[in-house]
Amino acid sequence: MYPKVGIILVNYKDYATRFLQDCRDSLRAQNYSDFQVYLVDNATSAESKKYLQENYAEAKIIANINNDGFAKGNNDGMKMALADGCEYIFLLNMDTVVAPNALAEMIKVVEADEKIGAVQARLMLWEKKNIINSIGNITHFLGFGYSVGYGKEWKGQTTTPKPLLGKKGGTVPKIFYPSGAAVLFKKAALVEVGLFDEEYWMYNEDQELGWRLLLAGWKNILAPDAVVYHKYEFSRSISKYYWMDRNRILAILECYDILTLILIAPAFLIMELGLVLFSLQNGLFNEKLKVWNYFLTAKNWQYIKTARARNQKLRKIKDRAIAKLISGKIWYQEIGDWKLRLINPIFNAYWVLVWVVLTIV
Repeated sequence: MYPKVGIILVNYKDYATRFLQDCRDSLRAQNYSDFQVYLVDNATSAESKKYLQENYAEAKIIANINNDGFAKGNNDGMKMALADGCEYIFLLNMDTVVAPNALAEMIKVVEADEKIGAVQARLMLWEKKNIINSIGNITHFLGFGYSVGYGKEWKGQTTTPKPLLGKKGGTVPKIFYPSGAAVLFKKAALVEVGLFDEEYWMYNEDQELGWRLLLAGWKNILAPDAVVYHKYEFSRSISKYYWMDRNRILAILECYDILTLILIAPAFLIMELGLVLFSLQNGLFNEKLKVWNYFLTAKNWQYIKTARARNQKLRKIKDRAIAKLISGKIWYQEIGDWKLRLINPIFNAYWVLVWVVLTIV
């Protein structure tokens, strides 16, 4: 008997009319049959609900009247799937096409080790199917998250970073965190560490959950033979800047040990100055002010305190043991700023020094 999988798709506005058909057909063609699709309709309307019912009759539809964010939408689907007895949860972006053997491959990988908590599919670009979208995600030590391998041709690359120095620091899993675009979670892992933090709303929620899994001793792994094609479009918007900048700060405040936070504080302040210049040059200064205002609001610190206590209570792994998976360099696929190329070696050297201190104390 195969374990039951709950597949979560989140619709918002015109996503379904643009992407559902191809995604649905690829799921119907899977060679793994024991799964149930949960289709979460964020900001639902009579029209969108009718469209989903007519075009994906076998899916269970969750109608959310309000747009409560990507994190809550996925959580609503995961809660129903877990209540229905699903042993695995597969989060999938609607703008994807899943190879026929992908789900079976992910199940094979996750069941190979009882400590694997999350398995990411190999995400490839839809328009250029031999080009990588993500073979795992990495976190910069100041909280910036980005995809490994983006824009490169797939040649069976490993996702394990080289050690910073020597072989100290303990055994670590292959990727820091899995992309929420195509990730399979083990029920036992989610029961232990919880679902997405809904405060994140959108962006970095997969980073923070993946970090929580690491702290609790779970592994995040890539399934290279489980291929999912992503109709990925990089876009810049003012609202995205706010969520991405705020949420990466939330992640480091909630997940690092106190000593690590103290050690990275000087670099954090330097980066904040750099981001002020960046925001001024790109018309985003008001959004940067909104980020600061969030952290200057007392009630938000009560949430941060609670979330941090939750994460630190899970801790079985010290920061030095996962530092190898954390990058000292910032790399964004569509941004080739000369200032980043200039500062990257300096930040990388700084992070190596932090790692050395963490291994000594």
